[in-house]
Amino acid sequence: MNLLKLIQVLPTKKVVHATTVEVTSLEMDSRKVTPGALFFCIFGQTVDGHQFVSQAIANGACAIVAQKPVQIETCPIVYVPDTTRAMAVLADYFYGHPSQQFKLIGITGTNGKTTTSQLIDQFFINIGEVTGLFGTMYIKMKQEYFPTKNTTPDALVLQKTMYEMVKNSISVCTMEVSSHALQLGRVHGCDFDIAVFTNLTQDHLDFHQTMDEYRFAKSLLFSQLGSAFDERKPKFAILNADDPAIQFFKMATVAHILTYGIDTKSDVMATKIEYQANGTRFWLQFADQTYPVQTHLLGKFNIYNLLAAVAVLLAYGVEIQTIVSLIPNLKGVKGRFELVPNSLGFSVVVDYAHTPDGLVHILQSAKMIAKGQTIVVIGCGGDRDETKRPQMGRAATQYADFAIFTSDNPRSEDPMKILKQMEMGTVTNSYELLVDRSAAIEKALKMARKDDMIIIAGKGHETTQIFKDRKIHFDDVEVVTDLLGKMREDKG
Repeated sequence: MNLLKLIQVLPTKKVVHATTVEVTSLEMDSRKVTPGALFFCIFGQTVDGHQFVSQAIANGACAIVAQKPVQIETCPIVYVPDTTRAMAVLADYFYGHPSQQFKLIGITGTNGKTTTSQLIDQFFINIGEVTGLFGTMYIKMKQEYFPTKNTTPDALVLQKTMYEMVKNSISVCTMEVSSHALQLGRVHGCDFDIAVFTNLTQDHLDFHQTMDEYRFAKSLLFSQLGSAFDERKPKFAILNADDPAIQFFKMATVAHILTYGIDTKSDVMATKIEYQANGTRFWLQFADQTYPVQTHLLGKFNIYNLLAAVAVLLAYGVEIQTIVSLIPNLKGVKGRFELVPNSLGFSVVVDYAHTPDGLVHILQSAKMIAKGQTIVVIGCGGDRDETKRPQMGRAATQYADFAIFTSDNPRSEDPMKILKQMEMGTVTNSYELLVDRSAAIEKALKMARKDDMIIIAGKGHETTQIFKDRKIHFDDVEVVTDLLGKMREDKG
């Protein structure tokens, strides 16, 4: 695409050394620049892209987009007030507005984004749609899976991937939308049709500073649904009626609203819930009708995730009877209340819960299911919000019968320092500090008796553990499986 044609969509710009050049790609990483690339100088959290202009040009960049002076005489420079915003605008235009060519569903909230997004994806596959997904675990296009660094990628990756989705005839795309992505403008230019709010509890205060700022960042997804009432392409906000923040999110959008809940009167409700060891039964209420539901999903938090997914299908126009018929076929998500098979008489669950509220919900659900005691293995990530560590310690000791505090991803911090901060919030003496995560898991397994339930929380689907000087392979499910195998051999 011709550079001058491309930048005509920018309302404010100044072009230096203007000339006719063809833009063949867009890049914000100078190392990835190839001949014909338009290079964006982005201010990152640790790096200023303006420092890499020379490298970008050496690699073949045909033009530069900058927001502060750069000393280059060899190619056009497009000066804009904000390179991040300009990048989102130009990427959307360059790739042909891909998000407008399929149904785009965004999910935000502290907990439940991954499970809800994958349930929605399963639902749509089961009704014959061709689906794509952006999430914490991977990017999916049809049946192909691709690694991802962030829950929500930057605007260039998003727009380019959605362009590929259009070429692959994707009809519905579901996206986990993090508060970081919303505040940093990664989803600018994404035309969301349905936005889902799961819940709001403390997380990421190392980035957002206050809960008010965190809540505001989440609300941006709903304000970005726009203000037009278009019958050809209606917009919906799916909101958790049981969360205290619902009124704030209602005010943030003019889209049609569907609510879901368990404890509060909602458009979509679950009542008479029966929690079982192998699943959950409840009555689903919608439009003054009730429908019996049986699901393999475990725990109250998962019923919220399921209700959110049901509301999305209703907003899409799927009949409630069809939705109910599909629920028994839905599968759980790796690392989200994942039962690890064993024959020793107790249960072992691996879950991603890494926030105080998430941990409380997991442990409350475990109490409803377990006939014996509950034992939790939990840590907190290093170089992240320190204020939640005592809260995690409080949740673990208040809602489990015994807690083992251990390493999560310590990163650059002293692991024992993190555990000591967790210990500050404890409300009982039924806990132990054990830095080595593998040893902590082994301790929990050896403590367990018949009908007990062990919850290994914090890492879920993750397959690595990050220390100051190294990253090692570590998969909670694999560790549990190996240790259980040794225990069976010892008993045999």
